[in-house]
Amino acid sequence: MMKSKTAACMLLSLLILSACSSPATNQSAPAESTSQQSENAPAASSTDNEGAATDEASSNGSDDTTAAGSTDATASSTTGGAATGNNEGTAATGDKAEAAYTYHMNKSYNIVPNEESEATPKKVVLLTFDDGPKDEKMINSMMDTLDKHNAKAIFFVNGYRIKSHPELLKLIHDRGGVIGNHTYDHIVLKKESKAKVTQQIEDTQTLIEKTINVSPRFLRAPNGATNDTVHELAKKHDMLYMNWSVGSLDWVNQKDPDAVITNVMDQLHSGSIILMHELPWTVEALDRLLTKLEAKGYTFVDPNVIDNKVQ
Repeated sequence: MMKSKTAACMLLSLLILSACSSPATNQSAPAESTSQQSENAPAASSTDNEGAATDEASSNGSDDTTAAGSTDATASSTTGGAATGNNEGTAATGDKAEAAYTYHMNKSYNIVPNEESEATPKKVVLLTFDDGPKDEKMINSMMDTLDKHNAKAIFFVNGYRIKSHPELLKLIHDRGGVIGNHTYDHIVLKKESKAKVTQQIEDTQTLIEKTINVSPRFLRAPNGATNDTVHELAKKHDMLYMNWSVGSLDWVNQKDPDAVITNVMDQLHSGSIILMHELPWTVEALDRLLTKLEAKGYTFVDPNVIDNKVQ
């Protein structure tokens, strides 16, 4: 009898244990499924993120391990861009951007590269035209020829001519000519008082600034007749005083385009600052002259890259 009771109790215990273990097994399956989903989801998300990160790194030239460095580089690049923009803006308003100057003028009035290279050759000439602006047709013809030869020039202008025809100064400027100060009345400055010299230069400077919103960086005295006051005023207004080293003599050999060309070619040397004028025979000679200069291996220096200090 005791054995029967014991067996019955054991059977009952087994039934109870079986009933309890079933719910536990049923709960563990969902729990395991949830765990797998929880682990798998981040893994899939991580893969997507790595792909996006790889694309971004590829475009930025960096990877996740250099993200902070990439941010710094981006910031640095932005700062550099802003600085470059400021420099370009400065140059556009006629102010000085010394980093852009690759040539200078020496004491013999020749243009010299700061460092001779393929980009800054020694065999250059600087084209200059005095005593304008005079005539729209002549100016356009000169500019057409300069454009044809990819050349720029300094136009040393007189104040009284600008006063009469400001539109001609604007024409030269708008077509890419670089404007220089050639005094107001084209008088011989070395014979004048300090007050008169100051008026001749500063009135012209102011008139040019008001007309084209640019301050000239170059000054030339009529006839090259200079004195200490002229040089003091050039320094005061941060201008380069510039005479010439090759004269075309177009003011002597009038109505003779061939003589203009011959005079220049006979005196030609590296760094020549060539003096010409806004005259009909010079305008006629210009294309042939520039062609001959190119045939000799000369290129035309851009006045904008010439430092405003003598070296």
